[in-house]
Amino acid sequence: MSIKLEHVNYIYSQGTAYEKHALKDVSLEIPQGQFAGIIGHTGSGKSTLIQHLNGLIKATSGTVYYDGRSIYEEGYDMRKLRGQVGLVFQYPEYQLFEVDVITDVCFGPKNQGLSQEECEQNARWALDLVGFPEKYYKQSPFELSGGQKRRVAIAGILAMHPKVLVLDEPTAGLDPKGRDEILDQIEHLHRETGMTVILVSHSMEDIARYVERIIVMNRGEKMLDGTPGEVFSHYKELEKVGLAAPQVTYVMHDLKEHGFPVSTKATTIQEAADEIMRSLHG
Repeated sequence: MSIKLEHVNYIYSQGTAYEKHALKDVSLEIPQGQFAGIIGHTGSGKSTLIQHLNGLIKATSGTVYYDGRSIYEEGYDMRKLRGQVGLVFQYPEYQLFEVDVITDVCFGPKNQGLSQEECEQNARWALDLVGFPEKYYKQSPFELSGGQKRRVAIAGILAMHPKVLVLDEPTAGLDPKGRDEILDQIEHLHRETGMTVILVSHSMEDIARYVERIIVMNRGEKMLDGTPGEVFSHYKELEKVGLAAPQVTYVMHDLKEHGFPVSTKATTIQEAADEIMRSLHG
């Protein structure tokens, strides 16, 4: 169930004065079950890239494959694809519109043709998975806190049982506690279901803490692609394009420069602490 892009280009407003080359010859593959992060500045092509993954945008040239089949082949079932590859937009609470939480989360399964009983079963399963309290199921989604709205929006996608969950800045506008709760819940989902998770974020600390692979976009091109340790070892190159590594990366490099025998591949506080203790007792 991998997603594969081959030489994908995308041009907005092609042939007009407003033409913009948003993606430039992007090739990558994300295997089933991976937790991947996509980082880059505003305008780097992140959002354009993820909208290709379930066919919301069609490439100007190049091909997108899901489970080995081109999604552009004649007769391809795009509706089914969008049930398999769920996309949660930035500020997903703006997508909430039903009278109460449970009805809102039932919307996707209902569009898949499931019975009312199956819709409610899927909705309750999804809401439980994101840690949303049952006592609020009949409450209007507009009366919820920002973090609760995010959970409901994510549950609305999960209720369709996607194989891939794509999240565009899911913690934007939340306070630190709300941000940690949402990301911990996403990590829990990945662990419990084995689904592919693709997280777009501006926060290097968040990306370093949760993902196993980072794709760096810059001016529509794939600039770097590897593990957090590999990508953040290029912190000087990241700085040149206005990005930064997690603070831990700078601390470990400073220690190394001052003669401490530490590995600079640590990208989280826990990894750094373990590495420092290893060097002190080694």
